[in-house]
Amino acid sequence: MNTKSNNPVIDYSRCYQAIAETPLAPWLDSLPQQVDEALEPARHGDVPKWLQVLLKLPPITPSVIDLTQDALLIGSPNDITAEQRAELKELLFKFQPWRKGPFSLFGIEIDTEWHSDWKWNRLAESITPLEGRKILDVGSGNGYYGWRMLGAGADLVIGLDPTLRYLMQYAAINHFIGHNRNYVLPLRLEEIKQPLPTFDTVFSMGVIYHQRDHIGHLNQLKEHLRPGGELVLEGLVIEGEKGDCLHPPKRYAKMHNVHAVPSCDTMAGWLEEAGFKNIKLIDCSPTTTEEQRRTEWMVFESLGDYLDPDDPTLTIEGHPSPLRATFTAEK
Repeated sequence: MNTKSNNPVIDYSRCYQAIAETPLAPWLDSLPQQVDEALEPARHGDVPKWLQVLLKLPPITPSVIDLTQDALLIGSPNDITAEQRAELKELLFKFQPWRKGPFSLFGIEIDTEWHSDWKWNRLAESITPLEGRKILDVGSGNGYYGWRMLGAGADLVIGLDPTLRYLMQYAAINHFIGHNRNYVLPLRLEEIKQPLPTFDTVFSMGVIYHQRDHIGHLNQLKEHLRPGGELVLEGLVIEGEKGDCLHPPKRYAKMHNVHAVPSCDTMAGWLEEAGFKNIKLIDCSPTTTEEQRRTEWMVFESLGDYLDPDDPTLTIEGHPSPLRATFTAEK
């Protein structure tokens, strides 16, 4: 069992130690090597540059950390000088685009592409309370939701996201938050080689419509839940009846890897087919250009560019504009 980290910049030793204290410990036979391989510079040419940016982050201890705020509050403007704030903002800009958030870091307002707080607030009161729970957060991005989970009382959050840019954002924020039991690993769900049926809650938000095998994805999520554990599943849907499902022939809202967008009843049927019970639709909301948009921290195309300019109820390809639903289900 390996609880050491071989990366001098993004140190996973505490993560491995936390895992070693749980029934997840067998995962450590393979996990450290997988993480080290994922962080090899050959995987992404910007990795050496990003690691140098992380090394330049100042060793400042925030006077306040509040993970219950919509814009995660880390430090006060009075903790640093105006010059330090300008330098820190310049460093954080190097990890653009920032998609999940927002964050308030020593008075720097990181206004991300997504108002991820809106999605969180739509589901937070409808899921099983997270107090003391071990959580797997699949497609975690930069860890924003994981910190909200800790703010809601979770004991341990393991996030999975293979996008190294988002991992660097996580590492930058975590540099100031410190040891907090929210860990983002640079892995995909399918890279977990053995079932780990120990998580109390598994989140999969914004992932299932990217899967060619949606039932396979649900089965993988289920095999990491303990008996009676809860799945929180969020994804794109269309209006329609059971059996209705959109299969975009090329792109959906300029995304090339959207394979299936079901109706809510169809999604519930998928969950039932995968063996889940107590399936509940807890929210269904259209995505607006107020919730997903360009900002100073994400200057590329966003939702407004993906919609038909003459009819915003349609994507630019002519599909129904984004509607997102959140379900809970029990193993």
